Amino acid sequence: MSHISTHVLDTSLGAPAAGVHVVLLDADDVRIATGFTDVDGRVSSLGPELLDAGIYRLVFETGVYFAADGRETFYPRVTIDFTVIDASHYHVPVLLSPFAYSTYRGS
Repeated sequence: MSHISTHVLDTSLGAPAAGVHVVLLDADDVRIATGFTDVDGRVSSLGPELLDAGIYRLVFETGVYFAADGRETFYPRVTIDFTVIDASHYHVPVLLSPFAYSTYRGS
C-alpha cells in the first residue's frame, strides 16, 4: 500500500517544525488530505492507505509557520511534486529555514 508521511525540521533553530499545515493534492489539484506536523515535526500518515500510481503534490504552509514565531520568510509555502510508482511507503522530509529549503525521498 502507498503510504505518505513527512517530517519538517527547522534548520535555523535546529529543531522540529511543529504546527506546519500540510496538504496532499493529486495531479488535478484535488485535496486528498491535510494535517499538521506534531511536536516532533512529523505527519506520520497523510491520505488514504492506498494511492494510485501517479503524480502528487505536498504543500507546506511555511509562511504561517514562520509568522507565528514573528519571523519573516522568502517562501510563503513549499510545494513538492513527487511520483507514486508502486504500493510502498513514501516519506518526504523537508529541511527548512526562512530563506532556504531542501527535500529528498526518505525511508
